[in-house]
Amino acid sequence: VLDALEVIHRKDLSLAYRRACRHGICGSCAININGINRLACETRLADLPDKIKIRPLPGFSIIRDLVVDLTPVYEHVEAIKPYLITKTTPPVKERLQLPSERKRLDGLYDCIFCGACTGACPTFWANQEFLGPTALIQACRFLMDSRDEAKEERKKSLKAQPGLWQCHSIFNCVEACPKGLNPFKAIVTLRKAILFE
Repeated sequence: VLDALEVIHRKDLSLAYRRACRHGICGSCAININGINRLACETRLADLPDKIKIRPLPGFSIIRDLVVDLTPVYEHVEAIKPYLITKTTPPVKERLQLPSERKRLDGLYDCIFCGACTGACPTFWANQEFLGPTALIQACRFLMDSRDEAKEERKKSLKAQPGLWQCHSIFNCVEACPKGLNPFKAIVTLRKAILFE
């Protein structure tokens, strides 16, 4: 689909869309193709029907054509502090993890911040204060990281922010993720961590 957009753009320079890596790594080209949020660079025309409807990601303000304002996604991710918080003196080398500790992060760190999952979320459509699946999967990634030393602060922050309990378990986020991640599973993991730990 991205190649088709390039051909159209050569004939109509007014068409606005995002693209960067062309390899499914950056997430820039996330759009809605035939009602499903996908990466244009990974969606083959041959796999689609003859008639194709291309739209901007739903739930976001449209800047122009296929370009949407992803500021809410970035602000929500920033609000959950997507980095390791440590209080102890750093070791001489890196902070090590056991293989079992590292395995707990599988399915949480591959997010490319494309916004496809958040754009597929009806809760986000209704309330843009809702943290959304992109931010919540990142929150889970850092809460589960054995090297992070701010678990209680993270839990307290998550309790105070809209999001964790507003998810209606529709699973659109799971279907929309181009990396095959499961934001809903991350949300359930966060809920359990807050309720039972």
